[in-house]
Amino acid sequence: MVIVLVLVLLGLIVLSLWLRVRFNRDSVAGVETKSSPVALAVQELVATAGGVYLAIVALTSFLKLDMPDKVSLMAVAVDPLAVTAIVLAIVQPLFSRLFLKILHK
Repeated sequence: MVIVLVLVLLGLIVLSLWLRVRFNRDSVAGVETKSSPVALAVQELVATAGGVYLAIVALTSFLKLDMPDKVSLMAVAVDPLAVTAIVLAIVQPLFSRLFLKILHK
């Protein structure tokens, strides 16, 4: 069960990075650049996750919500806010692509 969840998570991360690479490759086409599309995609993924994490922390602090520091998921203790931020950053390009497909029918 744990292996399946890890494989699904890795698959989603790879898909998210692949979509970000495609977007970055299209946006910098014809421009002399030193960074590779993969490096830009990883940088964007980390930046998005960090921004979402800070927004969630600010929101929970402002609303004075009691959040647990750690949650155990199959013998692994994780920060629920950090996991939420990473998951949202991973699925963001999927929703973005879906939105563009719907918008440009």
